[in-house]
Amino acid sequence: MNSEGNVLVRKLAFWGIPLSIGVLGLKLLAWWVTGSVALLSDGLESTVNVVAAFVAYFVIRYAQKPADDDHQFGHHKAEYMSAVLEGVLIVVAALLIVQEAWGALFNPRLPEAPVLGLAINAFAGGINAAWATILIRVGKKYASPALKADGHHIMSDVVTSAGVLIGLVLALLTGYAILDPLLAVVVAINILFQGSKVILHSLGGLMDRAVEPEEDEAIKKAIADNCDGIIGVHDLRTRRAGAAAFIDFHVVVPATMTVREAHDICDRLEDAIRDVISGASLAIHVEPEGEKAHGVKVVL
Repeated sequence: MNSEGNVLVRKLAFWGIPLSIGVLGLKLLAWWVTGSVALLSDGLESTVNVVAAFVAYFVIRYAQKPADDDHQFGHHKAEYMSAVLEGVLIVVAALLIVQEAWGALFNPRLPEAPVLGLAINAFAGGINAAWATILIRVGKKYASPALKADGHHIMSDVVTSAGVLIGLVLALLTGYAILDPLLAVVVAINILFQGSKVILHSLGGLMDRAVEPEEDEAIKKAIADNCDGIIGVHDLRTRRAGAAAFIDFHVVVPATMTVREAHDICDRLEDAIRDVISGASLAIHVEPEGEKAHGVKVVL
């Protein structure tokens, strides 16, 4: 990630804090004026958004610290820990919603001042939808797991809000008050599903998962397009650590090639790969022709 991308990611993470607090206030106001357990469940999930926003901001700042003697490959993986924590918080929110909804199942009642409450909640949901879209887009562009996790979490909150609004309208139209707590349970199940996806994806990053398939294809194409002077390329390995990508492979060159010529080829390959994988860290091992090849052949 370049310095401009770092600054943008930090700014978005910072502004997520006051925005999440504002949205939480709106949702609690909607619950206060209606007494709806479904709106309360929606507000409870937003309390998790506030905690997650604080965590994401401080973790992103730490992850962007330059490499040092103790962390010579950088601090990028800290973002995955933030994303795992956010996934856990999502699950906690779902359990809180179930707890609130369970009691209301045995004593359902229609919400008060429904039009005002639904309007407030819809406004909060609209803010969340716009903000989540921005976070996911920027998180993908600059490979920020924490920002993407925050965006997906908020987007699950948008789904929650939409479901709550639809359910409450149905409850008001039909007069079946039990639809309110039933809907809260459905919301909780959806949140549990979203939380599990965030956790599993983040754990994959902590386990040194390879780059995305489209990135892998871009790397192979960059190598193939810049392989003049090379006899073969094999043993390509990649891994992602937050915004950083680590790539290493072996190139086979004629035994008579000078060190300078082989060095120039490696420089050309590094530049080509960094053009498609911004900020990639590369390690290229040069082998003379005739050595026994190992690993999977990439080109030639």
